[in-house]
Amino acid sequence: MLVLKVHQKEIMNDKIQTILSILHDLYPGADCALNHEEAHELLFATIMSAQTTDVNVNKVTFTLFQKYRTIADFANANLEEFMEEIRSTGFYRNKARNVIGAANMILQEFGGNVPQTLEELVRLPGVARKTANVVLGTYFGIPSGFVVDTHVKRLAFRLGLTTQTDPVKVENDLIESIPEEEWIFGGHAIILHGRSICDAKKPQCPVCPLIVACPQNGIPQ
Repeated sequence: MLVLKVHQKEIMNDKIQTILSILHDLYPGADCALNHEEAHELLFATIMSAQTTDVNVNKVTFTLFQKYRTIADFANANLEEFMEEIRSTGFYRNKARNVIGAANMILQEFGGNVPQTLEELVRLPGVARKTANVVLGTYFGIPSGFVVDTHVKRLAFRLGLTTQTDPVKVENDLIESIPEEEWIFGGHAIILHGRSICDAKKPQCPVCPLIVACPQNGIPQ
């Protein structure tokens, strides 16, 4: 039994290396698609990205980040006015409260600086593990975990990297199998691949380089 488990682990390691090698070739500069210059901009943009596209958020933040330049600007924003400014992102009432609330908490409890630990970030309104991992990995270069959005969840299942459906359990499986130094790149690259080739309803398997490592072979899951 031990020999079998070791063999299975070796097979998985080889598979992971194949997947990562292909992703590096396909997306050598993989990065977060949300436009930002400062840590708080990425944080607030990620909060606003829930249940909408990064393209839509970028349209909103193009003017929003010109009006609200500092964390204090966001903290002092008029709630009703801010809701209207981000209305097109959907769920704008909760998002507005979360962004303004997070800005105030950063000022009051973190000295005006975006926290750099997962434990501190998830205390902010509207911030769960995914958002925290995005900010820590993308802006600070800290591999705190593996970003699991709908694309990562879907591809991880299709590629046989997890059998879980809960995002936290999916992340745990990815953390266990993928080297830490690849967590940041891997998250960005898988998201890009999910958007461009491995679509939820119509995956482009005939032209997908990852087909060599995919047990699904085009069967949507």
